[in-house]
Amino acid sequence: MSRKKPSYRVGQSSRAALIATYSALALAAVIYIYPFLIELGTAFKTDPDATAHPLNPLPQAWTLHAFHQLGEVDFPLWFGNSAFVALTVTVGRVFFDALAGYALARLHFWGRSALFAGIVAVMAVPNVVLLIPKFLVLNQLGLYNTYSGMIVPLMTDAAGVFIMKQFFESVPVSVEEAAHLDGAGTFRTFWSVTLPMSRPALITITILSFQASWNELAHFIVSRDKPGLNTLTSGVATLVSGTLGKGNEFPLKMAAALLMTIPVAVLFFVFQKYIMRSAEGAVKE
Repeated sequence: MSRKKPSYRVGQSSRAALIATYSALALAAVIYIYPFLIELGTAFKTDPDATAHPLNPLPQAWTLHAFHQLGEVDFPLWFGNSAFVALTVTVGRVFFDALAGYALARLHFWGRSALFAGIVAVMAVPNVVLLIPKFLVLNQLGLYNTYSGMIVPLMTDAAGVFIMKQFFESVPVSVEEAAHLDGAGTFRTFWSVTLPMSRPALITITILSFQASWNELAHFIVSRDKPGLNTLTSGVATLVSGTLGKGNEFPLKMAAALLMTIPVAVLFFVFQKYIMRSAEGAVKE
């Protein structure tokens, strides 16, 4: 009788497929992360080195000259403006998104379904379409070139309302009914009972809101033109446009971009395990 070795061949085939899969994933990871490596290495290069070897992430000679130059281009002012705007927008967006999400999930009022459909529809509208209307409204209200004009339009968003509504609907109604029996009103129930249970969703909204407001550029272009109100995004954009007139200055631009990336990266890596863990903390009926 002839001997068959199907399991051996299947094992070899599976191992080859696994090696090919991991090789493709590793190649994709290298392609994805390579631009960041260029940014990281170029920030520590000299101008001639960056010009001669723009795609080489390893500096010929390491230097901190680009970081010292940032103090000469109002980088601390840009950083302070970005921090103030991003923190204020994040606090406001988390609060108002939670309020709107709870109202849509728990309060029964006429037109609730239509209102929610409108909010979902807004998510499909490109932000660029709203830039001119934003400028006209801010100008008419006297908010142009003010911190209020930079902050208030960003203090709520459709995606955040959607996330909070979906989470609140997963919270058992019996928990809130018990609070009502104890004499708690609607807002007290929301603030003291339901909101503490929504910690995973709140952390998700916090991370997304901070990241979005920190990286925002289009809105800051149409809401101000004073150099003193530049954020990191609009300030770094002036460096990229070459307004300094001193050559390409790749190290200076990459150093600014690198420092701009750090806060969001740290926030994400610290709280990534909480993102969209929407079931945590909920009480089952």
